[in-house]
Amino acid sequence: MLTIRQDIPEGLLDLEAHELHKMLDGPTLFHLSGRRKPALYISVLLHGNEPVGWNAIRHLLYHHQNRELPRALSLFIGNISAAKLRQRHLDNQPDFNRIWHTGDTPEHAMASQVYNEMSQSGLFASIDVHNNTGLNPHYACVNKLDTASLHLATLFDRTVIYFTRPIGVQSLAFSELAPAVTLECGQPDNPAGLTHAIEYLTACLHLSEIPSHTITAQDIELFHTVAVVRIAPGTQIGFQDDGLDLRLVDNIDHLNFRELPADTLLGWQPLNDELLLRTADEQDHEVSDNYFRLDGTALKVRRPIMPSMLTRDTQIIHQDCLCYLMERLALPTYPSLPQEQK
Repeated sequence: MLTIRQDIPEGLLDLEAHELHKMLDGPTLFHLSGRRKPALYISVLLHGNEPVGWNAIRHLLYHHQNRELPRALSLFIGNISAAKLRQRHLDNQPDFNRIWHTGDTPEHAMASQVYNEMSQSGLFASIDVHNNTGLNPHYACVNKLDTASLHLATLFDRTVIYFTRPIGVQSLAFSELAPAVTLECGQPDNPAGLTHAIEYLTACLHLSEIPSHTITAQDIELFHTVAVVRIAPGTQIGFQDDGLDLRLVDNIDHLNFRELPADTLLGWQPLNDELLLRTADEQDHEVSDNYFRLDGTALKVRRPIMPSMLTRDTQIIHQDCLCYLMERLALPTYPSLPQEQK
């Protein structure tokens, strides 16, 4: 499935994300030369309905058409067929941000080829660029709490999320090769996300090295994803319809990144007296009863929580999840290095 190229074909940068299928046959990895090595790896369009990464990188490359990049760049353009239809992924495809681990699909084999290619050539850092569908602030995600990864994340925003699930995400795999981050740049129709992504990718291409000094508490607001909340298979969900299995409150995406107190209302289950949520912790244990309860037909929060990625897009809820649950996390402490012997 993978095409590897050493050049950007003429006219490619003029295309919108949904038009890339006109010039690219499928997932494509570009190796572009630059003044410094090793290369910065950037992946875009792992989700076809999230064009911010492609729009940012095409802007950056357009302005470097007649001059050398400050650092070598390996650019991976992912789910072009889903981008054509502006969908996260097609019904016959796995999620392109869940294939970066062992699996038996052609997409898993393609992701393994990209990973092997980059592990052999080496890389400076890995950046995966996304939009999201709900009302969320801009933030960066890391999968390791080392200094380099946290510096790479706080260069984007002081809000940083640490997670180890779900497995199969691109950044988790590439964190074994180099400092790796996932950027969440807000909703696709918000131009501030594009501006932010352009500024960040430009800054990363100009870095000579990633800082090594310790991150201070004033520089970061760190959260830990402790659980993912999904909907039970076959559940009809939506808004403003009492005939649904689960009717969610209209403003549910306004609850993102808010510390919700116990008894916060999330919706109603008029037809079911058992929770229709499926909540998995980091060990993949079912823990819904730890976080949610039914008060008659009302679905409420059992204890204080902070959600992210809540959305009104029911297709995304079915394809991915309802939300993630987070807790505040203190900065890790590192032992002092011994002074150099004189």
